[in-house]
Amino acid sequence: MVTIQDFQNFEIIVAQIKEVKEHSNADRLYVLKIDTGSGEKQIVAGVRKNYTPEQLLGRKIIVINNLQPAMLRGEESSGMMLVASTEDGQALLMPDKDVPVGTKIK
Repeated sequence: MVTIQDFQNFEIIVAQIKEVKEHSNADRLYVLKIDTGSGEKQIVAGVRKNYTPEQLLGRKIIVINNLQPAMLRGEESSGMMLVASTEDGQALLMPDKDVPVGTKIK
């Protein structure tokens, strides 16, 4: 079980996708440049099977912003995009209203 204090350690924010490129070493991954409201960063996301670059570019998404960077098939990922996964595919978690980039999720 996770305590409320554990959950509060996650910095979950609204970010906007600024650039999308296919990962050169993985057919299921994209390398994304995102605007976090306090700067840009790179994340790697496994949504290539369900989304085209055109469908992602410009979208506001929900990310965990304070994860320790990890190398994923040779590309650094400095956060995690939140996605719901089902047997039928994936669904991006997005705000239902137009909120500023960097808005914290509580």
